[in-house]
Amino acid sequence: MVRVGLLTAFIAAAWLGQPVREGLAQTRPSVSASEPAKASAPKASAPRKEAGAAVSPYTAGLVTGPPQSTEFAITQDIATTLATGQETGPRGEVALRVLPMVGNGGIRNILDVLTLAGADMAIAPVVLVDRLRDARTIPDIQNKLVYITPLFVEEFHLLARSEIKSLADLEGKTVNLGEEGSAAALLGREVLNRLEVKFSELNLGLDAALDGMRKGQIFASLLVSGKPVSALARTAQMDGIHLLPIPYSRALQQDYLPSTFRREDYPNIVGTGESVDTIAIKCALFAYNWPTRSERFQLLEHFVETLFSRFPEFLGDAHHPKWREVNLPEVLPGWRRFRPAERWLQRQSGGEAALRKAFGRFLEQQPASNPPDREELFQDFMRWQERKQGR
Repeated sequence: MVRVGLLTAFIAAAWLGQPVREGLAQTRPSVSASEPAKASAPKASAPRKEAGAAVSPYTAGLVTGPPQSTEFAITQDIATTLATGQETGPRGEVALRVLPMVGNGGIRNILDVLTLAGADMAIAPVVLVDRLRDARTIPDIQNKLVYITPLFVEEFHLLARSEIKSLADLEGKTVNLGEEGSAAALLGREVLNRLEVKFSELNLGLDAALDGMRKGQIFASLLVSGKPVSALARTAQMDGIHLLPIPYSRALQQDYLPSTFRREDYPNIVGTGESVDTIAIKCALFAYNWPTRSERFQLLEHFVETLFSRFPEFLGDAHHPKWREVNLPEVLPGWRRFRPAERWLQRQSGGEAALRKAFGRFLEQQPASNPPDREELFQDFMRWQERKQGR
């Protein structure tokens, strides 16, 4: 009863005064130019998470982009790095494995996380996930989905044949926007329409599109992925393929960011002293919001603790340069962060230290007889704080 009474008293003090937390706040024809990107899921039925068991209680599934994408390379970095440095069991098993799951880099990545038992996380463009939320075609998506951390920007790579010098030269030409439902297809269609480029659309993979460009059947192809994309870095200028500039016009500034390609990004495509302007979008690492006491929640908690604590390892030259854009504490507006990720960041920023200090001062003012377990009481308080904030 003493333990319950102390916890209740401290909760009441925190609820009424709020001083503790306040100190921590820190091929087909193009469509009309007015048509928005079709970023919403089919409205027939809301997706449901499969009830079956996932691949393994020690394996987290991470849905990523196609194999040639930077997002896939980032996922491989995570999978291979976290697989090292762990103690192994009697049969060589490890406590944490990350399984890359190939997606299309767009809406399907999020739908997989919301429906597949083995899909715990996904790398996806923030603008598309925001549109899924705003369209309200997936009921309760803001409770089903949380984010672990924002990642990096993904650039729009508009590859063109040598005779195509500007967007105006694509008028009436065949342009490949990648697989239907991908970020390139959904957003590329929107961008070209906003820029009033009338074109005929194809939806092919990168290799097929590049082959069609070399044969003169396709005049441009769009890929949305973080620079440098290794498959493009190997594309030589002798193929007659170059990066076409996309101007950061007023029509794009609400949803997109400016970016630039330089020779160090693509030495085989961009000439010495040259640069190519383009646009970009932010991507993030999202996760399914598993029940707190479930095995999958505990697995993701272990994943976060491991990834965040070993994050400096990803900043070296052995890993993709996009890791250097990642800022773990960055906030994603409109979304809740996965609770263990939030707690880890609070510990690093001194947030939990401030709470413990205030908690200690409170306990010192209480009767000394029959003191409860201090750590257990503090953890109870932390859980109450999370419930109060709707986390």
